[in-house]
Formats: sequence, structure tokens, C-alpha cells
Amino acid sequence: MAIRDNNTDAKLIDRVKQGDDGAFVDLVNKYKDLSLSLAHSIMKDRDKAEDVLQDAFVKVYEKAGSFKHQSAFSSWLYRIVVNTAYNALKKEKKYRETEHFNQETTNIEERPETDTIREDDQKKYIVMAMERLRPDEALVLRLHYLCGHTITEIQEITGFGISKIKVDLHRGRGHMEEALEDLLGDQVKDLL
Repeated sequence: MAIRDNNTDAKLIDRVKQGDDGAFVDLVNKYKDLSLSLAHSIMKDRDKAEDVLQDAFVKVYEKAGSFKHQSAFSSWLYRIVVNTAYNALKKEKKYRETEHFNQETTNIEERPETDTIREDDQKKYIVMAMERLRPDEALVLRLHYLCGHTITEIQEITGFGISKIKVDLHRGRGHMEEALEDLLGDQVKDLL
């Protein structure tokens, strides 16, 4: 679920505006894991996602004075993380808009030999499947299903239009299912 403690965030950001570095550290600690997850959805590489996250938090610190409390701090932060990640991706010239997902992103490991997938393996296969999705699809799926954001909140965070978000959710679910079937074969029913 998304972290939605707007009152505490408002107090922390006001303290950051007054030069309280400890308040900024509190905000970083509160939002770093989910922010890293969003950056990773786009970058598909943990080290690059960590670099993006560092750049994004520098921007947040530098722009803290411009935060107007008109939206949730988390939405403002995630928008910066998403924009920073896409800009980094464009610089690398790796961002390709395609109609299908990249099937070569993750090496296929052997399918589990048991009839049921252990709980600790479920996460591994979901992560592997997410790696195969287009960045936009992975991002909106993560925001909607893992973070619990509404389509309107996703629009605010990503800047995508509502119809693009709905299309990416629809296609992303289908591509996710295809990727899981490719990884797990008939055992996908244990996961879905």
C-alpha cells in the first residue's frame, strides 16, 4: 500500500524548507524503498535505479522550497523519481517504444521441479516477469497493484493520460501473464 501520512509529510517538508537536514533524512528513509522500486521498474537494473534514486533525492532536496502542499508529498516525489528515471533511460538511448515486451531481458532459469511453487520463489518469478515488461507497463502495474494508487494518482505521478494508463494496465497484465507462463509453464496457476 502507498504511504499516505500527509500530515507528517507536510511537517517534515516544512522542516526541510527551514534547513533541517534530519527531516530530509526522515523523508528519504520513509520513501526510499518504494522509490527505488519505481526507478527499477523503468531502468530494469538495480545499480542504475540506485543512481536515479540518488539524483531524484538531490532534486527533491533542491526543490523542497517549491513544494506547495497542493498534492501529497509522495505523489510529488514519485513524479520526480519517474521523470528522473525516464530522462536517464533516454540518455542511454535504451528506451524503445514497442508493441511487445522484451523477452530477452531476464535469463530463463529452470522451472521449479515441484508441483507447487514455494512462497519464497513466487516473489522471484514475479520479479523476473516484471523485468520483461516495457517500462511504462511495469511502472503502472507496480503503482496500481503494489502501491495501491488509483488511476488518477498514477496520472499525477507519471504525467501519463488516463487512457494510456488503462491501456498499459491492460497490456501489462497480459504481458505479465505471458511472461509468467513462459517462466513457469503449467505451474503458473499456482501463482495466479
